[in-house]
Amino acid sequence: MEIRPARDSDAQAVRDIYAFHVAHSTATFDTIAPDVQAWAEKIAAVTARGWPFFVAVREGVVVGYCYATQFRDRAAYAKTCEDSIYVAEAARGQGIGTALLMALVAAAREAGFEQMVAVIGGGEPASVALHRKCGFVHTGRMRHVGFKFGRKLDTVYMQCDLTGEGWAND
Repeated sequence: MEIRPARDSDAQAVRDIYAFHVAHSTATFDTIAPDVQAWAEKIAAVTARGWPFFVAVREGVVVGYCYATQFRDRAAYAKTCEDSIYVAEAARGQGIGTALLMALVAAAREAGFEQMVAVIGGGEPASVALHRKCGFVHTGRMRHVGFKFGRKLDTVYMQCDLTGEGWAND
């Protein structure tokens, strides 16, 4: 498997992976998947800012992707990013998410971010476990903030200190 920067030609594969999660999981609260053009624009916008957007490729096929964007638009959040990570359904459980997230953490640090926040839709157990495995800690839960597939959903917040300093003195 190769992890490399995403390019415009990856937009269809990224769209397909995300569309599956929109239609079948609570990992995203989207109910309509963005089209290929929207993903091409997202890849261009993220990379133009110098932020990481990666794809995992196995045997020439994109099997996962991840990216980091500033957590909120306000200037005070400039050093904090939010990660997004999705793996193709057929490729889950094969270490792809771990490899992608570890690469993303390192690249976000290099891009100047000091904190990374994971906003985990539906409190998806696999995503919580992945983030924990990659050094994230649980920082909160918002209850019943989403509604999808006929049920109320929570959002779990996790955070990773990219500076290596930790929060011991806070």
